[in-house]
Amino acid sequence: MKIAEIDGHAGEQVIDSLRDIAPDLGRYIIEYSFGDIYSRPGLDLKTREMVTVAMCTALGTVAPQLGVHIHGLLNVGGTETEVVEIITQMVGYAGFPAALNGIAVARAVFAERTGD
Repeated sequence: MKIAEIDGHAGEQVIDSLRDIAPDLGRYIIEYSFGDIYSRPGLDLKTREMVTVAMCTALGTVAPQLGVHIHGLLNVGGTETEVVEIITQMVGYAGFPAALNGIAVARAVFAERTGD
């Protein structure tokens, strides 16, 4: 399943958190987002996660999801340098506040992964 391949435990936590209140939403995430969309040909998982990190940064209002997808990018071969560059690239499209918020999320993810 793509969600396990990309997000590992974090993806499972998202789905588990919906079981008691919105199990159908969890099913839609699995079936549509990770079943239909992430399984399409044309882009590898790393590229898909790079695009998703950029989009979440540009939205500027989805910090929890940005964190999950930064983890996902790192899980499928992305680097911390790539994460920072993707977020920095969003300055021109989403503005400094969105990029600064994205960097704050990235900092927290990097620290979590190194145990700091």
